[in-house]
Amino acid sequence: MSDFDAIDSLLAGVGPEAELPSPQVRQELREQARLSKAQVARALGVSPSTVAGWESGRDPAGEIRTKYAYLLDGLAAKFADTAHVTASAAGQGTAPATGPVTPLAGASSAGASPLVPAGPATSPEELAELAELAEGGDGVEAEFLAAPGPEVAVPAGGPPVPSPGARVLAEGTSPEPAVSAVSAGGDEVEVLAVPEPCVLCGYPAGARVAGFVQHLDPGDCHTEPTAAAPAAPVAVPAVTASAAEPAVAAPAVPSLQPVTAGPLTTAPSVQPATAPVQPKAAPAGMPAARTSHTTARPSGRSQGPARRAFQEPSGPVDLIGQAVKAALAEHHGDVESATAALLKRAIPDAMRLLDETRKGARYDVIAHPWIPDILRKRTSRGADQVWEARPKWTRHELPPGRHQVTALDINGAYLSALKTHLPLGQLEHSAGLPHDRRRAGVHLITPPPWEHEQVLPNPIGQRDEPGPLWVTEPTLRLLLRLSGPKYALCAPPVIHESYTSGATENLLEKFRIALKEARDTAIAQGDEVTLEYVKAMYSKFVSTMGESNYNRELYRPDWMHIIRSQAFANLWLKALKAHDEGLTVVRAMGTDELHVIGDWHRVFPEGRAVTEVKVKDTYTAGTAEYTGTEGKGEE
Repeated sequence: MSDFDAIDSLLAGVGPEAELPSPQVRQELREQARLSKAQVARALGVSPSTVAGWESGRDPAGEIRTKYAYLLDGLAAKFADTAHVTASAAGQGTAPATGPVTPLAGASSAGASPLVPAGPATSPEELAELAELAEGGDGVEAEFLAAPGPEVAVPAGGPPVPSPGARVLAEGTSPEPAVSAVSAGGDEVEVLAVPEPCVLCGYPAGARVAGFVQHLDPGDCHTEPTAAAPAAPVAVPAVTASAAEPAVAAPAVPSLQPVTAGPLTTAPSVQPATAPVQPKAAPAGMPAARTSHTTARPSGRSQGPARRAFQEPSGPVDLIGQAVKAALAEHHGDVESATAALLKRAIPDAMRLLDETRKGARYDVIAHPWIPDILRKRTSRGADQVWEARPKWTRHELPPGRHQVTALDINGAYLSALKTHLPLGQLEHSAGLPHDRRRAGVHLITPPPWEHEQVLPNPIGQRDEPGPLWVTEPTLRLLLRLSGPKYALCAPPVIHESYTSGATENLLEKFRIALKEARDTAIAQGDEVTLEYVKAMYSKFVSTMGESNYNRELYRPDWMHIIRSQAFANLWLKALKAHDEGLTVVRAMGTDELHVIGDWHRVFPEGRAVTEVKVKDTYTAGTAEYTGTEGKGEE
């Protein structure tokens, strides 16, 4: 029966997969529920970049797919129920409200007027945070609706005075039971009804970005306690009300001024309005923009893009340290066993570190975009069509006589190469266009002839076949640089077509710095366990981000080729520097091996840091040819 039980178990696992809505609907359901990618990822046991991949077209499989479908079905059902209740209320001639509403003084009975629903008291700090969210900087649009509360009296003949926590609704709009803000840059900004301690300074903050409570303006984070200035009370004249709706005196409120939709302005006191506030017209097919009547406090900064305050330089390094301590404790101090365990988990730990360093970042990591065929392997064990320009060069002839040759090892070659221009989104095809330095990707070029093979390696590496070839962004930029007036070592390459996207050089910068700092600390403390762990993290991160079964969270073969090519380009530039400083370059191999003749100490600093080099070997060459084996170095 045990055999049949095993078969039944297999049959139970085979069946139709759970159906999922389109990627756009998945994202809309999550945003409508005001859930961040981090919240969904924690519930499903995956990383936020994986959730971003699902919303970009990638589909989960197995049990995770079932759980994800269950979540989306539940969200869709909740919104369907909410829409049914709203439709029923509209059919009965009523609309949902958040509390008693006081008509504006002087409002005409013939037409509808804006309404001021009142809410519970809110601190001036929270109002200012909400006002900053509503500034519109960096594409941020904020919505704030307070809980039910007492109605507020307003001055006769004057503009409405919103109470703390009140939201002014434009004509023709209805209140929505929501507290949210959505950033066009991709970060989830949640407005908190009750301030919570900031993760950076511990003081109350009114927003949560990517699941972390924080101040949106770095200037609001306090390092020392400061006394808040009390808000000046505003005198509110009595309003003549009917017997059915008795007026209630309003509490003291911060100085606010109703303004039209757009950038907010600061006013020292409440000013009478000369014209009714009109909502800003929305583009066709988009929901109407809500008019904001809340002003921001003076902050002394320009009306530019909103700055993120979440910066935790020590957090990612702590993740590495905590993992090492846990591994040593689990294996009772056995260094070899702890190191072996850490190397096995280097890939998922690197992805977790990447997610931590991307929190609060301006751009999302697009983990699974569409990839052109030139970046796909033609066979399971074959290669794609991109040439990485890996150097494999040895000088044909040495100067006369015998010479002492030093084989230098370039430290952390792949770690340094993480600082390179990476395409942010899906690659787009173009043909016949000049190179755009604001974009990055892969390019089909005809490389220029190289006439310096006797003293320096070819920048495109050792290539046997002539004609056009696909190269990466670092290789193209290196050729363009060498063809410029500063070097004039070759003609410019001819660009035939390209697959590129908008790019940034700092996409992985925090990730790189976190690994570099952990590496430097490990070297200073003689911690070989952490050093091997960090080296495995960045080297395996680069090698598995392509078509690999070891890393399903990130599929960016374009990034893999670009980072590798950047490491080769960095080595080539070191060879050029050695040549310009009077050294004789004998060999350049891979990412980290450079052989030179001469006093290299005056050109390269010696050490183990990523900006330094160390000696791998020394030998004598001249009359006898050096036949040493290639060293793999640190990579």
